[in-house]
Amino acid sequence: MAGSIEWLLLAYRLPREPSTPRIAVWRKLGRLGVLKIGDGLVALPAEARSQEQLEWIADEIADARGEATLWRSSLTSARAERALVQRMTSAIAAEYGRVIAAAAEARAGDGRARAPAVARLRRELRRISQRDYFAPPEREEARLAVDSLGDESLTAGSAGDTTVPGQAPP
Repeated sequence: MAGSIEWLLLAYRLPREPSTPRIAVWRKLGRLGVLKIGDGLVALPAEARSQEQLEWIADEIADARGEATLWRSSLTSARAERALVQRMTSAIAAEYGRVIAAAAEARAGDGRARAPAVARLRRELRRISQRDYFAPPEREEARLAVDSLGDESLTAGSAGDTTVPGQAPP
């Protein structure tokens, strides 16, 4: 059904020089997981958190002598809406795919390196989930891969530990 998703659109323009504010805005928009519609036009599904974040970025753009306008919109074409959702979902699915591959690599590697890998991958999952608006199947697969790696890390850590509590190691 067309228009079933309400979108936030940020239209913005920043001066070329200095480049630092422009780069900072690009990075912040990237961390939010925006969908680039065109030059200076990005979209996110309308949620309170997204709106607040985009309002802050719009203020930052204005402070850097740029122009920014935040809009609420819905699409009139179901096909166009599906295409936007698919673009966002594909990008996030690829990120989850990299987590799945990293978990497999850590599983095949040195057992002592698993615990730090699990911690790093859990942080990465949290970062990705903040940009995940449409939950591709890879999300659950990545979570399970990291959780099972964590379970193996705990088992591997305790399997080789022959120390009795209160006694010095052999």
